[in-house]
Amino acid sequence: MDYELRLPNGVGEVMLARAFEKFDVELKQSEYGPSLIGSKEELEKAQKFIYDEMEKRLNELEEK
Repeated sequence: MDYELRLPNGVGEVMLARAFEKFDVELKQSEYGPSLIGSKEELEKAQKFIYDEMEKRLNELEEK
């Protein structure tokens, strides 16, 4: 069964490309914005990856 995970603002193209490479997920565009589609397990892994990447990027920006 496939699930949908809406993406928050600020997820860049590079982050999405890396998530597609690492996890078995697909991108779906709707009127509410982009979402990832995949199994619950893959979406949970992708969600953690994206969160960690965003946190890493924010920390880099704070250091400047």
